[in-house]
Amino acid sequence: SSRHSAGNGLSSRRAALFSAADRRSLRLLAAALAVFLTALQVRTAGALQIQQAFASPSRTNNFVVDAVSRRVYLAAVNNLYQLNATLAKEVETHTGPVLDNPLCHAPQLPQATCEHQKTLTDNHNKLLALDRAQGVLLACGSVFQGFCELRAMEDASRLAVKFPQDGATVFPSMLNIAANHENASTVGLVFRSHGGAARLLVAATYTGMGSDYFPKNHSKEDLRFENTPEIAIRSLDTADLARLFTYDINPSEDNVFKIKQEVKQKNKLSFVRAFVHKSYSYIAINNDANAGVKESQPNSILARICLDTDAPRRSAESRKLTESYIQMGLQCGSSGNIYNRLLSIYPADISSGGAAGAEPHLFGVFAQAGGRAAVCAFRVLEVEERIRQGRRNCSSGPNSDVQVLDSVIQGSGAECEHKGAIKLQEEQLNCGAAHLQHPLALRRPLRARPIYEAPGLTSIAVDNVHNHTVVFLGTSRGRLRKLSLLADLSVANQWSLKLAANEPVHHIMTFDPSDHNYLYLMTTHHLLQVQVSACRECSSCSECVSAGDAYCGWCTLEGRCSVQKDCSSRTVGRSWISTGDGVQQCPSMTITPSEISRSAHMRTVPQACSVLMRSCACVAACVSPVHPQTALPDPDRVTAVLQTSGRASEDRCVMCVCVCAVEVYSCGVGDSDCSQCWGRQAQGHMCVWCENSCQQQEQCHAITTHCPDPHIQKVEPLSGPLTGGTLLTVQGRNLGHSAAQLNVSIGRVPCSVLPQYYTVSLRLVCETGAPWEEMSNHVTVSVAGNAVGISKDIFSFVVRARLLEFMPQQGPLAGGTRLTIQGQFLDAGSTVNVKINQTQNCTIFIKVIKCVMPPAEAAVAENVSVCVVYDGRPCLSASPSFTFTYEKNPTISHIRPNKSFLSGGRSISVTGYGFDLVQSVRMEVSGVGQTSCSCVSSTLIVCQSPAANQSQQATAHFYLNEVLYRGEDASPSGRGPDEDEEPHADAFHFDYVEDPQFYTANKEKLIKHHPGEPLILIINKGPSELDLTLQEYSVTIGSDLCDITFHNEQLFHCTINRSLSASTGELPVTVRVGHFQKVIAMVQMGGGSELAIIVSIVVCCVLLLLCTVALVVYCTKSRRAERYWQKTLLQMEEMESQIRDEIRKGFAELQTDMTDLTKELSRTQGIPFLEYKQFVTRTFFPKMCSDYERRLVQPLYENDPLGPRALSETHPLLQDWQSSNSVRPNLEEGITLFSTLLNNKHFLVTFVHALEQQKDFAVRDRCNLASLLTIALHGKLEYYTSIMKDLLVDLIDASASKNPKLMLRRTESVVEKMLTNWMSICMYSYLKETVGEPFFLLLCAIKQQINKGSTDAITGKARYTLNEEWLLRENIEAKPQNINVSFQGFGMDSVSVRVMNTDTIGQVKEKILEAFYKNLPFSQWPREEDVDLEWFPEGRSSRILQDLDDTSVMEDGRKKLNTVFHYQVSVLPHDELTESRKSHRHSHRKKVLPEIYLTRLLSTKGTLQKFLDDLFQAILSIPPEKPPLAVKYFFDFLEEQADKRGITDPDTLHIWKTNSLPLRFWVNILKNPQFVFDIDKTDHMDACLSVIAQAFIDACSLSDLQLGKDSPTNKLLYAKEIPEYKKRVQCYYKQILEMAPLSEQEMNAHLAEESRRYRNEFNTNLAVMEVYKYAKKYRNQVSPPAVCPHTCRGVTVLSVCEYDQLHAISWELSDHVSAESSLNSASPSGSDVSLVVKHKISFVLGKYKR
Repeated sequence: SSRHSAGNGLSSRRAALFSAADRRSLRLLAAALAVFLTALQVRTAGALQIQQAFASPSRTNNFVVDAVSRRVYLAAVNNLYQLNATLAKEVETHTGPVLDNPLCHAPQLPQATCEHQKTLTDNHNKLLALDRAQGVLLACGSVFQGFCELRAMEDASRLAVKFPQDGATVFPSMLNIAANHENASTVGLVFRSHGGAARLLVAATYTGMGSDYFPKNHSKEDLRFENTPEIAIRSLDTADLARLFTYDINPSEDNVFKIKQEVKQKNKLSFVRAFVHKSYSYIAINNDANAGVKESQPNSILARICLDTDAPRRSAESRKLTESYIQMGLQCGSSGNIYNRLLSIYPADISSGGAAGAEPHLFGVFAQAGGRAAVCAFRVLEVEERIRQGRRNCSSGPNSDVQVLDSVIQGSGAECEHKGAIKLQEEQLNCGAAHLQHPLALRRPLRARPIYEAPGLTSIAVDNVHNHTVVFLGTSRGRLRKLSLLADLSVANQWSLKLAANEPVHHIMTFDPSDHNYLYLMTTHHLLQVQVSACRECSSCSECVSAGDAYCGWCTLEGRCSVQKDCSSRTVGRSWISTGDGVQQCPSMTITPSEISRSAHMRTVPQACSVLMRSCACVAACVSPVHPQTALPDPDRVTAVLQTSGRASEDRCVMCVCVCAVEVYSCGVGDSDCSQCWGRQAQGHMCVWCENSCQQQEQCHAITTHCPDPHIQKVEPLSGPLTGGTLLTVQGRNLGHSAAQLNVSIGRVPCSVLPQYYTVSLRLVCETGAPWEEMSNHVTVSVAGNAVGISKDIFSFVVRARLLEFMPQQGPLAGGTRLTIQGQFLDAGSTVNVKINQTQNCTIFIKVIKCVMPPAEAAVAENVSVCVVYDGRPCLSASPSFTFTYEKNPTISHIRPNKSFLSGGRSISVTGYGFDLVQSVRMEVSGVGQTSCSCVSSTLIVCQSPAANQSQQATAHFYLNEVLYRGEDASPSGRGPDEDEEPHADAFHFDYVEDPQFYTANKEKLIKHHPGEPLILIINKGPSELDLTLQEYSVTIGSDLCDITFHNEQLFHCTINRSLSASTGELPVTVRVGHFQKVIAMVQMGGGSELAIIVSIVVCCVLLLLCTVALVVYCTKSRRAERYWQKTLLQMEEMESQIRDEIRKGFAELQTDMTDLTKELSRTQGIPFLEYKQFVTRTFFPKMCSDYERRLVQPLYENDPLGPRALSETHPLLQDWQSSNSVRPNLEEGITLFSTLLNNKHFLVTFVHALEQQKDFAVRDRCNLASLLTIALHGKLEYYTSIMKDLLVDLIDASASKNPKLMLRRTESVVEKMLTNWMSICMYSYLKETVGEPFFLLLCAIKQQINKGSTDAITGKARYTLNEEWLLRENIEAKPQNINVSFQGFGMDSVSVRVMNTDTIGQVKEKILEAFYKNLPFSQWPREEDVDLEWFPEGRSSRILQDLDDTSVMEDGRKKLNTVFHYQVSVLPHDELTESRKSHRHSHRKKVLPEIYLTRLLSTKGTLQKFLDDLFQAILSIPPEKPPLAVKYFFDFLEEQADKRGITDPDTLHIWKTNSLPLRFWVNILKNPQFVFDIDKTDHMDACLSVIAQAFIDACSLSDLQLGKDSPTNKLLYAKEIPEYKKRVQCYYKQILEMAPLSEQEMNAHLAEESRRYRNEFNTNLAVMEVYKYAKKYRNQVSPPAVCPHTCRGVTVLSVCEYDQLHAISWELSDHVSAESSLNSASPSGSDVSLVVKHKISFVLGKYKR
């Protein structure tokens, strides 16, 4: 019979209780129910269906679902939507576009100003999160530097909290939260700290300067991410608005994760998702810095941060973010096929790998170049273990597996350090500690194999449904894929759904929090709610269950396919059949027609289904009578019809469905015999033996009641003890149909049948009696006393077994020892047990009993007895008795090495003690495999590592005697581990790395070798972490083993000194390490020795010929080289001679020039100081004055017997300003009013600030305004000083918040130029009276020193200079000579002028003019081109000398300028003149190294040193009779400002003082002597002064000069003197500080005196008029707030009263400004410059000096 049970089933005994009629009714009812259930089935079509959809006009960004209200909040570009559970729109609010600029601060920052143009900017949502506890929705956008808002969850269009509050202190770090670019990533999450306060963890991509998101072609000002970290934890507590969005702990670099600025290009972090697991926050990251560089390397990172969500720690301080931060790489795929970029990640608890219960996993979508993507899964438990092991390794010192992140600002500390005996607790291993507070990174990535690969995957969501894993994948082409995974995470089934408009799916998908049957996903312009299953489309139970959809199951009582939630009777057992239950659980019935009697009759089923059946379940209380009818027209087919009728409401009938257990059987099924057939009646089957077959009783006419004799096929065992009790098993056929019929005996010894072991007709078990003497006989079976069967086998009764010996006699406490017992008659009996404290089953052999010892009951060593129990008889022992000793368990100390290559087979040495008790050892590596080991000694076990398929970190376990080693009893003494001794581990870390790499020295694949010769191979090893030893290598060439003679970390030598086994062909070179073997090359065996001899002879002949040719060539070359060497020696000697001469001359010049120059400068003429007004105008308006010098300050000469005269300089500010009579009254009144307004301190300060905020108010305009204000207020210097101080205070405030050391370094603001002008006014007297004379002497010394040697007329380079760029690097033989010169009409006698014979005519005229006019200012000198030079040689007519004339010499196609030597202005003997010409020509042919002339710089420096020292001494000294009051006053002001701001750094004050006086005033004077003196500053003199000014700057600097041979000579020249000059500067500052303080009254009196002294020197009306032009130009920008209350927020403006005054003045002056002169239009026309009369200079040749 074939039985099928639906529900609990019906046993055969219960079926026997029914009558035959009841059983027939039951069978037909079951058939009817099957037909009825089949009629309720439907067809299936798919597994996914779009339930709801919402379309957004703009691009979507983020969405979030509320688990309570089921509202969905959708953020799109410039819009925020609030949707209900059906995705119908409830609220819509606009978030953009807004006026913004990425270079501007957020407008919520008070006093925030920006000079950049703001434009309408789209607002892209970057972060959307819910905080239901506070009822707020967090929405962060890309505008306003990533500003965040808190909106009400009930109405998203309303702000829940206004932030920032009015008047609250706000910092940029509280506003700059999210990324401010549409393509930059931002992730975040809201959590609760242990105190219940809301916190926001946010991670944002860096978009500041240097990133790809920073605006191009803009200024370098970076207001966005100046201090914003990549990861931070911020406060989100709305009850404490003052700290809203501030960092969770006090702002500190230890509490944020911020990449160093210099390595941001190497750490371009793109954040994928942040989520919480347990009390940790995980952040998935991609490092885009390496994208596209190494496609084979993973760029994905998983970071973990501990959140203070649990109970507070022991310390009151909150945990620092960087203390717990740790990261590791994620690698999806193996080498060669790595998906290196993470696109989406989803955490889920799934059931896999046979684990009990669900285990947390991380599923991720990874992509590679080309769009190919894959899904990988990572175990969270492995992540946690890797983190704990990483911190454990870091606490043990520097480690190759973990490192401190040096790219983070907080990671600049030490590397991993050994912490001594400190043992980390569980919390410290998970979240770090005070001594492990640096962020860490695990070097090795966490690897996983792809479980699914497809192109275009973008997002993932995972669900665990009825212990089945279901994965949902979104694609870039608008598809949603559904995968059903098996327990090993392989794909079992997959479905696909096409979404709207083929839009790519966003990387975040989420399930409905209240119903996982619905999935929310977002595309470019749509938000969709997808039903994850379409169960209703399945039409039958088998189709529903076999579809493989874990969500769907068959609801049996409702007859439909549905999710379990929709099945109303799901609480009833077996009422909902899932995919895991299988198709076999479907409520179906299999009927074999031959098994059913076709004459069956079924009576009417009573009302209310009261059929007397067991295990029936019914639904419905009231039904109509049921009349099942059975028709059997076909013997092979049964049809059941179920008819219903009776009371029903209207058109619908209420039925009752009963599910019953039915048994259908067939008497003829199976290979039955007579006894089996009659035995079925005991089960209720109506079967009888009829005509040698089993048939139904009603079908048989000749019933056979007697069955054939029993047939015995097998008897076991064949022996037993004399005491009996052996269980004898007899197998055969016709062994009766009940145990009561049987009688079994062995000879005369009875055997009692055991009914519980009886099987009808086939098998019986009986217990033997005791014959008490040895005997043997057949087994006899009698059935009912008349049918007898006798066995062929003979059973023997033997004496009891004898135990002779057993081994081993000792073993470990853990058990597992295989005990072997030897003796006689050990197989006598049916059951054998060995009893050691408790019964243990053993395997029996003929003469040996083997069993496994159990663990000892006590944890100490003891002796136990061993005995054998036969068939439950008394325990049998030996004499003397067997005693087994339990010894202490073996202990494993460590394993070495703890690394293996992937191929396995590496010898692992396991050391410890007690291994003599071990019979078998097995090593098991988790996740890899296992291997057998061998015991070498009592302290050493050797194992071979199993092979692995990928690099990984694993754990090795050992099974000693097949018992898992647990590290117990670690101490050899048996006392247990000491308190100071770390207990031995029960598992050992074991790592797998890539197989080692080997290659020959030159990586050749074919090596030629001649037989009979020794073979030496050099084999290189690739980089590896295995630390392989020499004994682990083996190299074979063919079948010959190679001897390794040398070995180090990089290579080893393989040598074979014997003949190889093969003399021809190619032999492979094979390197073996463990199970790894690789053929690295082939050795090709060469030909015979005869060929080698012939080849050797030919080679020798060729070499001999080549040597002969080489010898001839060598001899020839040697003779040539000898001649060339002699020539070179002569040239070297000549060069050395020239160098010696040059050095000797330089030394002589250095010793003599100083004395000569001092004598020449003992002048008595006055110093040509400029007047105060000219000094002021040139200092205030340097560029403007240079224009005037070229246009209207040129000297104008007339023919006058007294000599040339120059007209005075006419600067507009120095002239009387006149206006026409018609406009004078109104104009003068307007100027007076504006002057009054300028004397309003508030107006003037506000006016200056307002102008500085204008974008087109350039630096030149600021300097011009400052100078004009200085002229306009020159009469009120004390008021001017107060204005300057107020502006300086504002400047100091602005600089102190950034870098105070940069203040006053450049002139970029109005006040900085005002300070320069103020210093110029106050220091003029000191400059003229103290510094003027040494400065002028230095200028004269520089000029005379330059003129002393040859000077190139074209380039200006000279023999004597301080600047290397102006050094004449040639050896020009120039000789001095004196000429007598007379000036026609000058009114003085002839003057002897010293010139060089290499001077051009122009240079001679300049030296003549200097000799005649040296006592006059340079502005009164005639120009060189206005005079002619006429030569009157003796005995010849005069001639005019010119630079170029008909006698000029042509050289290389160009004319040379005529020189004194060219005109032979000398009287020399003919021979001497000829020699001089030769010498002059020869001098031009000499070539010396140009660098040798650098010594001339030292010569010039030494000559000028005294004058320079005098100048610096004058500048850096304080004359007691007239100390610099302005310097003291201003330095005290700087000290006061520093004290107010808590600036105590002395370097900062030193820099402020240096920037305000030496660099702002003295360096300007040193570089521009024309500001002070009426002299000619040539370009060469300007270059020399630049070197001196640089030395002065270095003397005032605090930084030490790091000079070397490659440093510029401008710094090297005075490097020796700089330290001394620095001491002078320090001393000068100290003396100023020690001066008596200067009160405001004293300073104001001094300033008033300065104003009175130079009263009426300037045209202040013109200056006021020029200032007004700026006021008129920016009139609208300085309007009061009442005029523009909305557009002028944050801009400095005037008051209404001041603005009205300015408006009145504008009315007065507006008609007249254009008619008046200005600084830019005051120059006269070119026709006003008169011609200069040329003068002739005649001279007679006098005596000259060489």
